[in-house]
Amino acid sequence: MPALKFVRSVWESFRASSGLEPRLLDGLKVTSAVPGRVKFELPIEKHHTNRLNILHGGTIASMVDLGGSLAVASRGLFATGVSTDLNVTYLSSGGKIGDLIRAEVSCDKFGKTMAFTSIQFKNEKDEVFARGSHTKFIALAWKDPNNITGELSPRVEKKE
Repeated sequence: MPALKFVRSVWESFRASSGLEPRLLDGLKVTSAVPGRVKFELPIEKHHTNRLNILHGGTIASMVDLGGSLAVASRGLFATGVSTDLNVTYLSSGGKIGDLIRAEVSCDKFGKTMAFTSIQFKNEKDEVFARGSHTKFIALAWKDPNNITGELSPRVEKKE
């Protein structure tokens, strides 16, 4: 199964089973996924904003959390573990209602017990407005029967 199809299936599982993500991030669309890297986008709606009518920092933090999980999924884990650390740096406003934001998240380190991810958010002008990192405890996630880690493990190119 290609990484994009698998990551989208994990996102659908979040949408079906979670309390937060389907309410806050229902419009999120995964646009690209390869092992270790995922891209997604979200059109900003009223419920994503603060009282200044700009993108709420809590929405961004939730996307750091979800993005880290999707990056772990891109490596083949269906159960994406639990958060141990999450960091967000807000550089500027992410936009207002009607704007489209894009994110690219990578799984920087993927081990037997921990996964480390990083993410960048860009506005419609392709400017970075926030970045984050997310650490996940994944030791128990390796036991999920829906995993396809062997299929999505990075291939090392052999030099001839």
